[in-house]
Formats: sequence, C-alpha cells, structure tokens
Amino acid sequence: MAEFDPNALNALRAQLDQVDADLVALAARRQEIVSAIGQLKQGVGRQVRDFRRERQVLDHVRRRALETGLDPDLAEDLLKRLIDASLARQEQERGQRSGRGRGQQALVIGGAGRLGGWLADFLDNQGFRVLLADPALDDEPDEGRYSDWLKAPATVDLTVVACPIAVSKGIIETLAERRQPGLVLEVASVKSGLIDTLRRCAANGLSICAAHPMFGPDTRLLAGRNVLLMDVGCAAAVDGARALFDDTMAEVHEIDIERHDRLMALVLGLSHALNIAFFSALARSGLSADELNAAASTTFARQLTIARDVAAENPALYFEIQSLNDHGKWSRELLEDAVRVLSKAVDEGRQETFVEVMGEGRKYLERLGGEV
Repeated sequence: MAEFDPNALNALRAQLDQVDADLVALAARRQEIVSAIGQLKQGVGRQVRDFRRERQVLDHVRRRALETGLDPDLAEDLLKRLIDASLARQEQERGQRSGRGRGQQALVIGGAGRLGGWLADFLDNQGFRVLLADPALDDEPDEGRYSDWLKAPATVDLTVVACPIAVSKGIIETLAERRQPGLVLEVASVKSGLIDTLRRCAANGLSICAAHPMFGPDTRLLAGRNVLLMDVGCAAAVDGARALFDDTMAEVHEIDIERHDRLMALVLGLSHALNIAFFSALARSGLSADELNAAASTTFARQLTIARDVAAENPALYFEIQSLNDHGKWSRELLEDAVRVLSKAVDEGRQETFVEVMGEGRKYLERLGGEV
C-alpha cells in the first residue's frame, strides 16, 4: 500500500476548491446573461418561459456530458436547478420592471404570518409600499408596522386579508362597514362560512375577490403553480387580482367559490390527513427511527419527505383546514373507506380486488397527468 501523502491530498483539495469557485462564478455569469435575456423578452412582449429552448439546452448538456464522461442525469439535474433559478430571477425582475404597484400602498393583514410575509414580499417586488398589520408586530407606524390593522391607514389601494380562517370573516365585515377603498383580496384556505359574507360585502360595494394561492410560502418560482380566483359579485376585483400575477408564470384559474371547498377537501384535507395518519402510525409503531432509516426503501423515503413537510406546518391552521371545511368529513370518509377496502382484500386473500383497486387508481392518476 502506498504511503499517504498529505501534501498531495491538500493539493488536490486546492484544485477542487478552485473548480468549485469557478462553478459559482460561471453560475453567477449565467444569471447575468439570463437577466439581459429577460429584459429583452419583456421589451418585445415575449413570455418568460420557452419550453422548446429549455429542452434544447438540456439535450445539448446531456450530449456534452456523454462526451466528457460525466453522468448525463447529473448534468441535466444541475442544469434544471440553474434553469429554475434563472426563471425565478427573470420572474422577479419582470415584476420589478413592471412597476405595477408604484405609487400605491398595500396593507397585508396577517403580515407576520408565513403566507402574509410571502404576499408582502411579492407586492413589495412590484413596487407597492407595503404596510403590515399583525398582533405579533410592535407598533412602528414610520416603518409601516401595526399590531392592530385598524390603526393602519384606511386609504390604501390594496388590502390583503391573510389571517387565520376563523377571524377573516369579522375583518371582511369591518372592511365593508367602513367602505374600504381599493381592491380587497381574501386568501383563506377554506371558504366555508365566508361565502355569504363575501357575497353580501361585495353587493354592498366592497371591491373584493376571494383567492387561494396553491403553493407554500417557501415558493420562489411560480412557474407551474396554481392561483385560484373566485368571483363573489365583483368582476372588477377579479380582474384586479388577476393583474397582480400578470408578470409571473403562475397558472391563474377562476373557479366557482361554491366548488372551492369540495376541491380543497381532497387537494388539502385528504393529502394532509393521509400524511398525518402516516407519521402518526410510525410514531405509534414501537419501531425506532434508526431501524426504519436502515431499512428505508425509495418509496418510503419519498413519503417521509412529504410527511416531514406536513409535520412541520402550523397545527392550528391544519386543524382549521380539516374542521372548517364543510366537505372535510366527506374526504376523510373516502380515506377510511379506501383503507377498509384495501384491508379487506388483503385479509381475505382477494388478489383480484387488490389488482382492481390499483388498476382503477392508475387510470385516474393518468388522467391527472404525469407518469405512473
């Protein structure tokens, strides 16, 4: 065995450090070029994303990787991360250049929360002077911060209600009573219990739109993300809400507000309940985390990733999503029925039923899109 040479190791590490530094510098240079491309595209009214060009870039990188002996999957993964970062930068800069909110004020009620904070940053990027109101904040009027939203100026151009679902109703009613000017955007995850209030306030002159951004507050790139808008009696408010996302790559969909909670019972309620049941079962299994980690499969690891995200969320908010949705019980009953059917098929040795269940699910998932 050759004698260990620490000097040779240090020399190789120095080379590696230089390569890493070069990679960072090249990534930064790539971002500069991306910004220039984005500015050019916006100047001629072109869309930010060009899927055909992305595929050309990825195919070219895979070919170059094969020529150099690099794993093409690794090369493609690296480029996909860089492309996503590039798109996020173009999207952000596009919003800045639009100056949509320049000269206007926006009040985010619930601005110290995670979603409220995301919306505040989103509006600030568009040029709005953003005021935050939240009981978690100290009163600093010069900084645009208020512990009570009623202390904030009433003459703002945009008001966003990003509060716990249980208190949103009272805030919306107060906004209507004081004839709040400008656009009002309500972003509760559950609309049950709010629909009559929203319609009544809109009928009384409040320019309000119900909305639901279908992504988490850690989201940087809106490409492929959904934003739901609901007309509660003020079409102009829907147009105003839609305009806020014009310079992003978000998919904006207008839906019937009466349909919203039935959809959310599955999209949020069912997926949350499934993952809560999953990690609750693990916690009660009596098996140690070390044992499970040592035996983890690919499927188990993927499920753990989602379950960890759910477990890290606000339990009070997730309880509201389950308990305040009029269709929540329906979605949980669907889950219970599915488990019963699966258990019965296995316990009774009915393979044909098990195969049928998987086949039906596969067909439905194919209609939802993606690979199965």
